[in-house]
Amino acid sequence: MAKDKTMYVCENCGQESAKWIGKCPSCGQWNTFKEFKTGPSSAKKAPLALSSQAASRPIPLSDIRADEEPRMDMHDEELNRVLGGGLVPGSLVLLGGEPGIGKSTLVLQTILRLTDKKVLYVSGEESARQIKLRADRLLKMDNGQWTVDNADLQVVCDTSLENIFEHIEAEQPDLVVIDSIQTISTETVESSPGSLSQIRECAAALLKYVKGDSSPLPNRGGVGGGASPSIILIGHITKEGTLAGPKVLEHIVDTVLQFEGDQHYLYRILRSQKNRFGSTAELGIYEMRQDGLRPVANPSELLLTDNQDGLSGIAIAAAIEGVRPFLIETQALVSTAAYGTAQRSANGFDYRRLNMLLAVLEKRVGFKLAQKDVFLNIAGGLRVTDPAIDLGVIAAILSSNVDTAIEHDTCLCGEVGLSGEIRPVSRIEQRIAEAQKLGFQRILIPAANLKAVNPHDYTITIVPCRRVEDAFRALFG
Repeated sequence: MAKDKTMYVCENCGQESAKWIGKCPSCGQWNTFKEFKTGPSSAKKAPLALSSQAASRPIPLSDIRADEEPRMDMHDEELNRVLGGGLVPGSLVLLGGEPGIGKSTLVLQTILRLTDKKVLYVSGEESARQIKLRADRLLKMDNGQWTVDNADLQVVCDTSLENIFEHIEAEQPDLVVIDSIQTISTETVESSPGSLSQIRECAAALLKYVKGDSSPLPNRGGVGGGASPSIILIGHITKEGTLAGPKVLEHIVDTVLQFEGDQHYLYRILRSQKNRFGSTAELGIYEMRQDGLRPVANPSELLLTDNQDGLSGIAIAAAIEGVRPFLIETQALVSTAAYGTAQRSANGFDYRRLNMLLAVLEKRVGFKLAQKDVFLNIAGGLRVTDPAIDLGVIAAILSSNVDTAIEHDTCLCGEVGLSGEIRPVSRIEQRIAEAQKLGFQRILIPAANLKAVNPHDYTITIVPCRRVEDAFRALFG
């Protein structure tokens, strides 16, 4: 009886090895090789992705037709923006996120609106009854009326890749959704679903299907003469926050979308980590509600509160996420340390950057905060990485420290350097226009950005600041 064969695969780049290696010779990462076993019959079977590979020949570039195909409208402005204008026909999209964040909800409510497209929903995690209950909840709005239902939405619960291809050939859909790729397995690999080898082979077979016009199934012909459908894969993530499976999975797909947010807050953010058909700088914001995810067209109005008059420790910062400007509320609380060691806490902001800003305030400006507790919170549960909110963060901290409120019609933007200078930021025109649109009367910007801005083009008062001291004089007099 033949023995099972043991292989080691790097989960970062997909490099194979007959024995375990500490450092991957391909990508240079340490401790990334994982063991998996292949059965004795797997050597006799051709890989699914190569089972019907057609002969190809070189073609001159000038002879290749590349007509601009119309993108598929997903009837969701936020999703269309992140995809680059809509879903490209024949593309492979990977959507990842934490458990319970709303991946399946986002995809299901989107395909329910595609009344002009035939959609096949393949579920490996839920039963057909569970999907029906979720769809009924998403279709029913607050006023009791029902939105348009997609009569061409077909649901199948299967985890075999060979059966999935048979369903696709039988139904001929325009869009296929697989929830999730970690539950799908193929007979050509003798390992459990979710393993590195299963994910890699299944993803390679799906890629071959959407990019070519031949069936990956053995002993089968074409797909009936129709164009290949687009495929959306829903993927799990690891405890480190990366997509589960080999790194080659992200290299195979055309677009990688990350759905993130805090489950204890209402807002969700959809980011594009990779996009072959558009920009990766776009960002979509959703609000989680009982009847599904609602796209947020103007996040600035939802992230700002109206009851901040006379309250210290609150500053409004003009941030940019991707290419989208919005104003966020930074909240700070500074109090005397009850114990010997002062506490530092940051929610939605980099903790190490908070410590750096506190060191700048103490060394360059002269505020003694070493024996005080400092708590920082970004309102709405968002996590912001834009360095331009540094000025808003330190303004909120000092407002709480001196217990003096900042004028409610003032917002700030600027990156703070280690010497206490306020460094220029990108897209300053968009930040100023967003603040003016929301009715702010004054905005503090870096002085270096003033050369690219004509103050006469705006009705809002623009206050340039070179150092942190200049900003504090403008705020507190």
